[in-house]
Amino acid sequence: MASVGKILRRTFLIGSAAVVGGVAFGAYYVSRPAPNPLKPGEGEAALNPFVLIDQNGVTLFAPRAEMGQGVKTTWAALIAEELDVDLDQVTVLHGPAAAAYYNSAMMGESLPNKGYDISNFQHNLAEALGVVGRVLSLQVTGGSTSMKDGFERMRLAGASARETLKQAAANRLGVDPSALKTASGFVIAPDGDKIAYTELAIEAAVIEAVEAPLRAPSEWRYLGRTQPRLDMAGKVTGTAEFGVDVRLPGMKFAAVRMNPKLGGVMNSYDDSAAKTMPGVEKVVNLGTGVAVVANNTWLANQAVEAIDVDWGDAPYPSETDEIFSHIAKAFDDAPNSTMRDDGDVTTLPDGASEITAEYKVPYLAHATMEPMNATALFTGNALELWCGNQAPTLIQMRVASVANLDTEAVQIHTTYLGGGFGRRGEFDFGEIATKVAMAMPNVPVQTTWSREEDMRHDFYRPGAMARMRGAVKDGQAVLIDGQVAAQSCAQQAVNRYTGLPAAGADKVLVEAFFNQPYAVPNYRMSGHVVDLDIPVGFWRSVGNSHNGFFHETFIDELAHAAGRDPLDFRLELAKSEHAPSAGCLEAVREMSNWTGQTAKGVGRGVALTYSFGTPVAQVIEVVDEDGTIRINKAWIACDMGLALDPDNVKAQMFGGMMYGLSAACFGEITFSEGEVEQFNFPDYDAIRMHTAPQVEVRVLETNRHMGGAGEPGTPPSMPALGNALFDLTGERARTLPLINQFNLLI
Repeated sequence: MASVGKILRRTFLIGSAAVVGGVAFGAYYVSRPAPNPLKPGEGEAALNPFVLIDQNGVTLFAPRAEMGQGVKTTWAALIAEELDVDLDQVTVLHGPAAAAYYNSAMMGESLPNKGYDISNFQHNLAEALGVVGRVLSLQVTGGSTSMKDGFERMRLAGASARETLKQAAANRLGVDPSALKTASGFVIAPDGDKIAYTELAIEAAVIEAVEAPLRAPSEWRYLGRTQPRLDMAGKVTGTAEFGVDVRLPGMKFAAVRMNPKLGGVMNSYDDSAAKTMPGVEKVVNLGTGVAVVANNTWLANQAVEAIDVDWGDAPYPSETDEIFSHIAKAFDDAPNSTMRDDGDVTTLPDGASEITAEYKVPYLAHATMEPMNATALFTGNALELWCGNQAPTLIQMRVASVANLDTEAVQIHTTYLGGGFGRRGEFDFGEIATKVAMAMPNVPVQTTWSREEDMRHDFYRPGAMARMRGAVKDGQAVLIDGQVAAQSCAQQAVNRYTGLPAAGADKVLVEAFFNQPYAVPNYRMSGHVVDLDIPVGFWRSVGNSHNGFFHETFIDELAHAAGRDPLDFRLELAKSEHAPSAGCLEAVREMSNWTGQTAKGVGRGVALTYSFGTPVAQVIEVVDEDGTIRINKAWIACDMGLALDPDNVKAQMFGGMMYGLSAACFGEITFSEGEVEQFNFPDYDAIRMHTAPQVEVRVLETNRHMGGAGEPGTPPSMPALGNALFDLTGERARTLPLINQFNLLI
């Protein structure tokens, strides 16, 4: 497969309509809230680098990172559906860093609505906000937005390409384009003769892109059906290129050490022992850490560990208990937001029973299987960077600043990601690789973090606490008043990305807290931002990950206090509020044969969480095997409105649930003397094959608007498991990880 760089140099110029030896087709529509779509304004390129057709065939430049979620395959299907090519005729490459690849769906997620109650006006407004993504160069993979972003844009790109090729063929044949048909990469003339798209590329390049209407779903060949993963062959044969697989002529290898007291300074270091080790070429002072360049990664790791460093103290409380005491104090301050405040929660309804509970969850690491790494080549006036990343344009700008270069002098090569989960939306691994490369001009250097450095220098899912108060009367929930306190991922990220402070209500902090689809008359949910300097970031499902546990565990407590079946209790609350959410509950009840009664030694729990536009209900079953508890079975029902690839959606739901169960059972980052205590997977375990449950997934399609798939499976998994353990043991889990309270199978 040709590299992005070679194709770019051979075929087109990013950011312009210039095409040499090929033709790039695209859709630069900002939004389509009405039948007549908004078109690009003066000075904007009408042809975008999504679809490239040249003498080598059809190439799709996917602007979203492939990190296991199947985005390349589904984006290819979107193009192929309208372009009339077979899926195996499309070569898919990661797009380079370019504003044209902005995420048109991400900004709309910031609107202050619950999501499930969004009006048509708000939906159209969210689409119109997509233009902000272009202005800010938000070429970002995250927020479960890839399909929402690409669904219309990529089909428009394919349709425009198809009709432009037909026009080129019509010009050649002297016929009207309406007399021509297309199929499998050919334009078909009225007499049956075929002209390959590749033969028409140069002629099509000089034609103004033709607009075309989209086909009706009844005509789809690929969308709505499961497709073979285009990246599978490369991954199973070992030919797929991840960041650590990059190899360049004359490459050197580096390892890094940073202050284990996060945010602390480096006072001094003694590198004399490292410098004497054979194969060590250079020790690099990174300012807040050190790196060693050597002729292989293992040696670089050994050498960097041989450096004696005097580290400064951390700018936060040194012990875990002190950190959580600080988090608890945030409840005494005014809330940052109260995004739901229905009825009156200050007065307990007559005859109602009051229930209170406090919950706590730990900091969590992303724990990607491939540790952070990047390869950089610095020449003095240019920089190339090879790495898995979730934000090519943003990391391009950041490393350009580090190297004191114009952004245009930096080229980003996005490889496959060996796990992202939000971690590779950060820039630190690119910045460090750039600094190392600057110390070795004209030599490509691959900087790889050890597992220990990766685990102890994450941007963690923040530890969080919740205080819940509720009331039930006559078997119904009549009041919920909740407070959540945690550091703000969004505020920290905005500051890291822009250097500017973030202000206003933090929706991310309270997602899956204020916007759950339950009809409770008196319902107030508030978020308290914690002021701490522990680095935190976007972890798969972000605020939903802890709030799903808080909210759905408390709903379970309310159900039991009301003397109700936990699933029926939820279903009654959801039916009048959001029918798709109720449908998910009904589906898992049917799938699991839920009766509300479990045999001795068996426990079942249910949870429903609405996140990223998708309600997901899960039932989890646990069994007691001679005192050891095993997660036995799980049932998942989701409703994302439109499933472009049903089996891929099922895989995402399964993977999201497993990620959440791993965190629920074992995940915990703790601090001692300011340092993270977890070094590697023996300290930070995960669900294994022998501890994983049997899983059944059902994909529903009744939601009005398309939801996300990559993250919504994570939030309900944690409370569903905790609720199952309560059913089994009678012990309520209000703190994670569960391994600290229950004898779980390891």
